[in-house]
Amino acid sequence: MDKLTSMLVFTKVAKAGSFAAAAKDLGLSRAMATKHVMQLENGLGIRLLNRTTRNLSLTEVGMVYLERCLQILDEMEEMELAVTRLQTEPRGILKVSATPFFGAYHLAPAIAAYTEVYPDVNVELVLQAGYVDLIEEGFDLAIHLDELRDSSLIARKLGSSQRVVCGAPSYFKKRGVPKTPDDLRKHNCLVNSTRPPRDQWQFSVPNGETMVVKVSGTMQANVADALRTAALSGLGLALLPTYMVGQDIRKNRLQAVLTDYVPAPLEIHAVYPHRKHLSAKVRTFVDFLHERFHPKPYWEDWAQPQD
Repeated sequence: MDKLTSMLVFTKVAKAGSFAAAAKDLGLSRAMATKHVMQLENGLGIRLLNRTTRNLSLTEVGMVYLERCLQILDEMEEMELAVTRLQTEPRGILKVSATPFFGAYHLAPAIAAYTEVYPDVNVELVLQAGYVDLIEEGFDLAIHLDELRDSSLIARKLGSSQRVVCGAPSYFKKRGVPKTPDDLRKHNCLVNSTRPPRDQWQFSVPNGETMVVKVSGTMQANVADALRTAALSGLGLALLPTYMVGQDIRKNRLQAVLTDYVPAPLEIHAVYPHRKHLSAKVRTFVDFLHERFHPKPYWEDWAQPQD
């Protein structure tokens, strides 16, 4: 038998002064209530209750044991209430992983807005590139860009970001503007070394077919923001998501080219380990981000040049 249940039965019997009354209150048979108390007494090797045919009373040890049982059961009730509130009310620490640029420029403002609505949640944002083991590193969720690798994770799409080929106006003055993807073979293309195959850029051409162009250049980097910085300096062309360069294009710091040839968009997902018994803080945060970034995120408007 479960000891906590036996302790609960004992406290009910002691308060009611009757096995029958306690059993009725708990929805048990009188025999089962008696068995629970006898199990406690046998386990402790002491008598907790004095029993006669007419009445029932606590022994001296039973009175001490009753007091401690009541304390333990009250603490259990408080603990269960606290845990239940975590599942039903957003509160506590929410640990989130995201890539550096997206986390700093898009997720951080979203967190500020979220905590205005849910002030009992404290968000710990960790910015890092590459794969994250959510369970081993103790994250509640991660914001994942591009294809999902771990099929065991639960993923919810938050939105997407178009990718564009772009360069600084100073670069185009020196090297000219490519008119078709084939022209990229003659340009200095800045390559993301973490996106295999690193030297191939893929486009959907106007007739619906897919076109793959082999590119090369004088720089490659494992972090896209470094490619953005190099492109802003006029070093070459980069294939980058609009969440990163949309504002640069809007302010004419970068110019998007080959806009009739569309690279595959970058998918943005919230990923977390479990769907069942999802905590309120995770559920509300993911819902909040989905509403903020879906269906058309605000950074796609940034890609329109200013008048």
